[in-house]
Amino acid sequence: MKTIIAACSQNLSGSRASIQTALRTLLAVPWPSQRDVRSALQLLAVLQWVLSFLLLGTVSLLLLVYLLFTGLWLVPVLYLAWIIFDWDTPEKGGRRLPCLRRWTVWKHFRDYFPVKLVKTHDLSPSHNYIIGSHPHGILCVGAFCNFITGSTGFEELFPGIRSFLTTLAGNFRLPVFREYLMSGGLCPVTRRAIGYLLSQKGTGNAVAIVIGGAAESLSCRPGVTTLILKNRKGFVRMALRHGAFLVPSFSFGENDLFRQVVFEEGSWMRSIQRRFQKMMGFAPCLFYGRGLTSGQSRGFLPYSRPITTVVGEPVAVPKVENPSRELVDRYHELYIRALLKLFNENKTKYGLSESDELHIL
Repeated sequence: MKTIIAACSQNLSGSRASIQTALRTLLAVPWPSQRDVRSALQLLAVLQWVLSFLLLGTVSLLLLVYLLFTGLWLVPVLYLAWIIFDWDTPEKGGRRLPCLRRWTVWKHFRDYFPVKLVKTHDLSPSHNYIIGSHPHGILCVGAFCNFITGSTGFEELFPGIRSFLTTLAGNFRLPVFREYLMSGGLCPVTRRAIGYLLSQKGTGNAVAIVIGGAAESLSCRPGVTTLILKNRKGFVRMALRHGAFLVPSFSFGENDLFRQVVFEEGSWMRSIQRRFQKMMGFAPCLFYGRGLTSGQSRGFLPYSRPITTVVGEPVAVPKVENPSRELVDRYHELYIRALLKLFNENKTKYGLSESDELHIL
């Protein structure tokens, strides 16, 4: 009996020692710090955004086509019926969801770069506005973060102002992706959609337009401050027709987020890009950023570079139903002057030198 008790005691002692050793080993493993956790959350926030914009529409379309040939065929049929019924909604103000704009993930998205919004002048809720967003960059990170998410405090800086952002109309033809875009406050960059926001939704609406568009993205690279604007006058004509004030904005650091292979004008690759742009509405840019596992590797995620979007002084615009070419040219010139003033007054504050100039083509 004594032998059995002694054996049990030895086994218990051995088990206790093994547990203690395991606990010491576990405690010796370095746990991720709060900084590591924040960095991981920021990276995941950016990853979901990039994947949503690059793949959500295409993957959703392929999935719905696949489901047509399965037992779940009723799902794509019902969704197609919904799209037909809901076809004009993007052109009529969309379907903003405030809860999505305040989604916590956008704060991690903001902090990854980080993105900052700077106000130089008040915007009165008694007017409507067209905000010119410059430059386009590759994915318009600054415009999206500041005018679509609530993470940078747009509504607090400009009380009584509702912000919208325009994008290619073709994006609203893609299933599921269209719902994602509308929920954030994006609308098609068409006369009908912009006109609706400026005439049928009361006052206090600010429609942001990335004026340079796809053509500007083709020349996007770090250190470049060239805008496509000289012959872009449609937004001025729209502002005159609705009496919407013109507001310049510039996102310093937008062009530093990716590296792009820029082909020379006249080369066969540039001509292919131009033709594709005319047919599809966007330009196929050959760009790269950082990888998922390391900032030193190459991938499709943007580099972590600060973006500061400065919103300038509004240019008062009268309401003229049929503005003449001379009147459009006049207010277009006033807008360019306001943009140049904004750029020159803030360039040295946000990463550029005194010698850097804004080139407008």
